[in-house]
Amino acid sequence: MTPNAPAADPYLLPSMSLRNRAARAVWGLAHLLLIRPTPRPLHAWRAFVLRLFGAQLGAHCRIYPSAEIWAPWNLICEDAVAIANGAVIYNALPMRLASHSTVSQGAYLCGSTHDFDDPAFPMISAPIRIGRYAWVCARAVVGPGVTVGDGAVLGLGSVTMRDLEPWTVYAGMPARALRLRRKP
Repeated sequence: MTPNAPAADPYLLPSMSLRNRAARAVWGLAHLLLIRPTPRPLHAWRAFVLRLFGAQLGAHCRIYPSAEIWAPWNLICEDAVAIANGAVIYNALPMRLASHSTVSQGAYLCGSTHDFDDPAFPMISAPIRIGRYAWVCARAVVGPGVTVGDGAVLGLGSVTMRDLEPWTVYAGMPARALRLRRKP
């Protein structure tokens, strides 16, 4: 680079390291060939493949074939977690789903965003935690850094960028508390 040459355009710089991008490329191929075409009942096979890529999965996890997991090495699921078809787990940092939690069809757990005030538009990530017996309903969205409390429900198509209190039902955009949920 010559002294008078313009600096590199920050918008063109990658958000992730080459190693991370390579790992995700290999994972994408494995997902396409080893997970996506599998029949729905083959949960154990999908768990095996995810564990090969570093996912920490407890017993009886049900991860369906078209669930999209961005970085399996950042996925921590306790026992009996369900991630439905079409759910997206965008986990640039570790994401924890506690025992008996459910992420329904088309739900989106988004653990990253971008700093729109910075010209380089750098990625900002914050871990998401889904509590025990919590349910993220179909097409609901959970933003970066959010904790969905134990037993909380985020209703159909709802969006939250804030923590959800335990055993409370939320709905709307943005999500608002509707009522308490009865504990089992």
